[in-house]
Amino acid sequence: MSEIVRFGVSIPEGLLQKFDQYLRRKHYRNRSEAIRDLIREKLVEEEWRQSRSEVVGTITYVYDHHKRELTDRLLHLQHNHYAQIISTQHVHLDHDRCLEVIIVKGPASAVRELADRIKALKGILHCSLSMTTTGKDLL
Repeated sequence: MSEIVRFGVSIPEGLLQKFDQYLRRKHYRNRSEAIRDLIREKLVEEEWRQSRSEVVGTITYVYDHHKRELTDRLLHLQHNHYAQIISTQHVHLDHDRCLEVIIVKGPASAVRELADRIKALKGILHCSLSMTTTGKDLL
């Protein structure tokens, strides 16, 4: 881990009060921890915007497994993107609906494309892409 550097920040009093309320809601012990997390969060978001960065994440979706040809289309998409897929988990929610979670790793653009293609399929009830970083560039 790198050396800790201290620096000052000027913030309007009202904004600081709101930030301190945020700290209490999120159970931070001090402002420094919260600021570090917020900076990391923004850096991870920026990493995801860069299409050549290697990223990791999950694609989570709920679908109606009775929808004609949807299962075949999902499998076809997964096979076409096998290089980005680390693992999948399938859960039967009830008689009609299933939940799948796909753990992905690869170029941000390829991961985003897979999530977008899944989301666009008829019969997908909800789909979300949760993005994070490999951590290589975070200290």
